[in-house]
Amino acid sequence: MTTAPGVLVRPLGEEDLPVLERMEQELFGPGAWSSASLAEELSGPGRWYIGAEDVATGALVGYAGLWFDGFDAQVMTIGTDSARQGAGVGTVMLDALVAHARGLGAGNVLLEVRVDNEPALRLYERAGFRRMGRRRGYYQPENVDAWTMSLPLR
Repeated sequence: MTTAPGVLVRPLGEEDLPVLERMEQELFGPGAWSSASLAEELSGPGRWYIGAEDVATGALVGYAGLWFDGFDAQVMTIGTDSARQGAGVGTVMLDALVAHARGLGAGNVLLEVRVDNEPALRLYERAGFRRMGRRRGYYQPENVDAWTMSLPLR
């Protein structure tokens, strides 16, 4: 598993909701999940959410989630605090999600990413994900297209 200097990956809990909501707003603006949606995701069946914590300060600097339906796993979200973007935090969390999906016996890890999110596309392609197709107008309210991507695990 990849590591980022000074970052510890840990499970997320309800106590993390205020920070998650702030980070969601910062990163995703009008498309951000509400506190209620985040709480539902953290406790939802088949969901596994992790956070990247700065070891020195204890601050949450990233979060990521995975959903497993019994066959394939889907990356629900990966978000990194703007001050830590490009420092390997996203890679550490993605590696943890993929490792968890392998442990669950998933056949593939799937995800959707905005077509204009170049840093995320580079992250996923470096990890071995391949573009499968394009979903038109997937991201609302912006009506931006998304790439569907897959990483075969078997």
